[in-house]
Amino acid sequence: MCGLLGLLTTDETTTDTVARVDAAMHCMRHRGPDEHGTWHDAHVVFGFNRLSIIDIAHSHQPLRWGPPESPERYALTFNGEIYNYLEIRAQLAEEFDAQFRTDGDSEAIVAAFHFWGEDAVRRLRGMFAFAIWDTETGEMFVARDPFGIKPLFLATGTKGTAFASEKKSLLDIADVVGIGTELDDRAIEHYTVLQYVPEPETLHREITRLESGSFARITPGSAPLQTRYFEPTFPVRPFTPGTEAARYQEIAEALEDSVAKHMRADVTVGSFLSGGIDSTAIAALAMRHNPKLVTFTTGFEREGYSEIDVAAESAEAIGARHITRVVGPEEFAAAVPSVIWYLDDPVADPSLVPLWFIAREARKHVKVVLSGEGADELFGGYTIYREPLSLKPFERLPKPLRRAAGALSERIPEGTRGKSLLHRGSMTLEERYYGNARSFGDAQLRAVLKDFRPEWTHQDVTAPIYERSRGWDPVARMQHLDLFTWLRGDILVKADKMTMANSLELRVPFLDPEVYRVASQVPLDQKITKDTTKYALRRALEGIVPGHVLHRAKLGFPVPIRHWLRGPELYDWANETIEQSQAGHIVDKTAVRRMLAEHRDGVSDHSRRLWTVLCLMIWHGIFVEGRIVPEIEEPIYPVEV
Repeated sequence: MCGLLGLLTTDETTTDTVARVDAAMHCMRHRGPDEHGTWHDAHVVFGFNRLSIIDIAHSHQPLRWGPPESPERYALTFNGEIYNYLEIRAQLAEEFDAQFRTDGDSEAIVAAFHFWGEDAVRRLRGMFAFAIWDTETGEMFVARDPFGIKPLFLATGTKGTAFASEKKSLLDIADVVGIGTELDDRAIEHYTVLQYVPEPETLHREITRLESGSFARITPGSAPLQTRYFEPTFPVRPFTPGTEAARYQEIAEALEDSVAKHMRADVTVGSFLSGGIDSTAIAALAMRHNPKLVTFTTGFEREGYSEIDVAAESAEAIGARHITRVVGPEEFAAAVPSVIWYLDDPVADPSLVPLWFIAREARKHVKVVLSGEGADELFGGYTIYREPLSLKPFERLPKPLRRAAGALSERIPEGTRGKSLLHRGSMTLEERYYGNARSFGDAQLRAVLKDFRPEWTHQDVTAPIYERSRGWDPVARMQHLDLFTWLRGDILVKADKMTMANSLELRVPFLDPEVYRVASQVPLDQKITKDTTKYALRRALEGIVPGHVLHRAKLGFPVPIRHWLRGPELYDWANETIEQSQAGHIVDKTAVRRMLAEHRDGVSDHSRRLWTVLCLMIWHGIFVEGRIVPEIEEPIYPVEV
């Protein structure tokens, strides 16, 4: 787990170019405080910050490897972990007599690429973003894992192409690459609606992201040629009478195997633990491989906004040592600028902040943690996935009647029972479901954004994804959409950035190819019922997850900003953020002040919209104005943790 930066130049590299790349690595030193290294040749400069997890004494990067006749043909820089690296090394040694100089997973990637070519990425079980430079062909191959667990930013300019684990590093060498740093107005509008910047966009027009499940080939002077190698589908395999127990066992075995492989490390592995079924399942299975497992939970003092008690009960039930961290409103607000600096682009999810705090606490005890991200998208865990069941009667209505129901809903007063049902029932799935977040409606967006463009909508993002799932059942289509939007735009961004901010590696066993394979075959009636979600997964985890969690309703990770923004905890802080912001050319500060006042007075709940705008203002203050300078500590940790 590390931070990488690479530059492929159209001209020959110079001493100054190497020095600039080396200096640009400093702003992501938190991703790899154990080692720092660079390598270059006539056209390429690689920079690397290493967080040593596997084969600590060796596997240094940038790494050189090649077959016996050309032992340094390739140069690799790699961020992530390959959990089946032992099996890959053994297979390559048996089939091709591949030779290795280390005991790590990095060489497995290069050797796999040498012998299998681009098909190597389909054989990797893990999380990764890597670049391989072939010194003989003069071609760069970069790739990202199927679900987008690890980030990779790209920029191609007049002087070459650069890529990095964090956008900050690319901004530091923008002139070296030959790119501008202008903002992308459309990406800003997408962020404001969705609360995250959807891939492949970033808020800087000339910097993008390599999409999840994709690779690219790059040669000097040419833009990257990208190819999608993984497209998640849901080839449902119905449960036939008498096969239920076997299918549940298949799910349990796939998850147990994934956790076992995710426990591979030469350092201590812990686990995040909430009050939910997903993280509890991961922790319970991890205990089978480490009876001294340490689990970590964060929460708040406010009643109804903490899962600390449930998590503590779960930890006791599975026998884990448990550590908690309670976050108060003052330290919450003080941490926001640092959190946004680490993010690169804003993500208006308040749970980022407590995650940052618990990651800091966990790093005192372990170097790797497991977590439960991805289970909801794969097994049908979000409550909103039950919506198609409640709206099914509307599907039988002729389209004119559905539209009439929508028109009627517009005339019904806010808060009236049935208004929302009529409104949602009048729309198609593509029209009503954006993914798991929507901060602003069009009218609200028009009032807040100075340069509101009605032609820029969420459908810029969702329409191409929906096109690929035509003919599927509605829940599978929602899951598929969330894999490309909410999961990789919010969930995995906060998981990667908040843990790596504290030099902590986070692993997500649910997002494993084998777990995905069995999950994708689960039929609709085994995902969603009238009483629960993730039905098949819950059945599979009987005997693994404690009973008090197994059938508990999903709470999510609520943060009390709705209350804090109305009171002394955050109201003054929010008002000061608005007043000091110089982003008035992007957002109408008068409209934002009005929203804050209405929220304080209880006229309307604007908490999500306010948080979205406040995060954008703070981001602008850091990355555009330079007015806000977060306090970023030097990451100094003992290697042996």
